Amino acid sequence: MQKMSLTALARNQLEEALASSSGRSGGTVFGGHEHVLRQTVIALRAGAELSEHNNPGEATVQVLTGRVVLSAGDDQWSGSRGDLLIVPDARHALTAVEDAVVLLTVAKIDR
Repeated sequence: MQKMSLTALARNQLEEALASSSGRSGGTVFGGHEHVLRQTVIALRAGAELSEHNNPGEATVQVLTGRVVLSAGDDQWSGSRGDLLIVPDARHALTAVEDAVVLLTVAKIDR
């Protein structure tokens, strides 16, 4: 069994994002290419975004700190600390309204 602190991971990733020219930082918490399930902590400085991209499988975004907007086409969903956003099966983007850290969970589906 393994245990890790999402609070500490979030704090560290946010420090890296704030120091980065892109305003983003991320690290895999669990999984990888050999697993179906993958969890990644992603930090975004206010105004930074993950530009539009495809959904690799079933996915959720849990907001650990801050506020974000998940958008797909004309649809938008706002998320703040404690919210769980279901990622649509469509091209989508994630934008930080304020400094934010999210836990992205993806179950990859072969397409």
